[in-house]
Amino acid sequence: MGLDHGAGGRRQDVLIGTDVRLAVKPEQIEAVLVRVVAVVRGSTPCLTTLKRQLECWFHRHSTSPFFGVVTLFAPLWPNYLLTRIVIDNTLRFAIFNRKMPPEPPKLLDQVRNLIRLRHMSRKTERAYVGYIRDFILFHKKRHPREMSVAEMRDYLSHLAVDKKVAASTQNVAFNALLFLYKHVLGMELPPIEGVLRARKPARLPTVFTPAEAKRVISRMEKTPRLVATLLYGSGLRLSEAIELRVKDVDLEVGLILVRDGKGFKDRTTILPLSLVEEIGQHIERVRALHNEDLRRGFGLAPLPFALKRKYRNADKEFGWQYLFPSARLTPSRDDAITRRHRVAESTVQCAVKKAIHDAGIQKHGGCHTFRHSFATHLLENHYDIRTVQELLGHKDVRTTQIYTHVMQNKRFVRSPFDN
Repeated sequence: MGLDHGAGGRRQDVLIGTDVRLAVKPEQIEAVLVRVVAVVRGSTPCLTTLKRQLECWFHRHSTSPFFGVVTLFAPLWPNYLLTRIVIDNTLRFAIFNRKMPPEPPKLLDQVRNLIRLRHMSRKTERAYVGYIRDFILFHKKRHPREMSVAEMRDYLSHLAVDKKVAASTQNVAFNALLFLYKHVLGMELPPIEGVLRARKPARLPTVFTPAEAKRVISRMEKTPRLVATLLYGSGLRLSEAIELRVKDVDLEVGLILVRDGKGFKDRTTILPLSLVEEIGQHIERVRALHNEDLRRGFGLAPLPFALKRKYRNADKEFGWQYLFPSARLTPSRDDAITRRHRVAESTVQCAVKKAIHDAGIQKHGGCHTFRHSFATHLLENHYDIRTVQELLGHKDVRTTQIYTHVMQNKRFVRSPFDN
């Protein structure tokens, strides 16, 4: 390894020069030089492509391994550009400090960036990226620009016929491909016809009776029990409940403010009066935990979007802390700063499943069953369906009407067999 300052030391922009000694016969030196220059000039500035092409050539024409070139490029690329090669019984690579233009983001990275630009949820991002990747692999890694409606039809039919996915799953895959072509690639597609669609069954939601709901909750403890109580008592989705901040709960008025719910809509819902005292005690425990984190040099809450730049000390304020914090401190995925995040969804889901089993309930229920039960029991108590729609945050009242089909009012109908 030697430092090269160019011909006679006249070049001042040479930062690094590396001698790569290859066991090349004298008659091969010129051919090697021509080949390297051709690869550098003819290929795109991609380290992987350059190394692969050089490696194939050297393995065919030289007795020397390729590792010298690998050690030359790997630490420097892409901030330095190979610009000159000198023949002096060795091949001398001069490296100049000329930053290469950044490579355009890959297709799936473009999808992720656009989804985050539109503030779509992380679950939507994972689902869309997964189905777009599966679509590309299904067609043998062809680029989507080379495909169109026929390939989309084949893939969607494959999901319905071969994989036997549910109708909702096929719809998510369909929306992911539409998002890819319309918003990422900017291509207008003709109507997609002839797709074998999975039939969407008209299923009714599972609903607990009031006694069953309370029996399940009574077999839970600590944070999962409080979360489950809000799912049933306030009609929250699980994601909405665990994302609550301390400032979102108004104990005096008895209301909960749901921020950025499904569809990024805000709404208010009721806080059960019987929970006010218990939630107040829980908030004091969260306050003590937050004060302890501050004393240890932590206590920073994750803030949505760019609020950190707008309110510089908001992440230390108690009101921005999660109502149901995690039991441990963990580094954030975005900036690696150690924070106390919210409790995990799986923690509550596993606790609910275990409580249903312990309560001896044979219904196929889960966390969302509490929300179904909340809506059904309000309708059974003769509350207006529009009120229930607003509490649930449904965009269309027809979504709320599904609960009228599972109301217990039908139990008053007498079977003719009983006569």
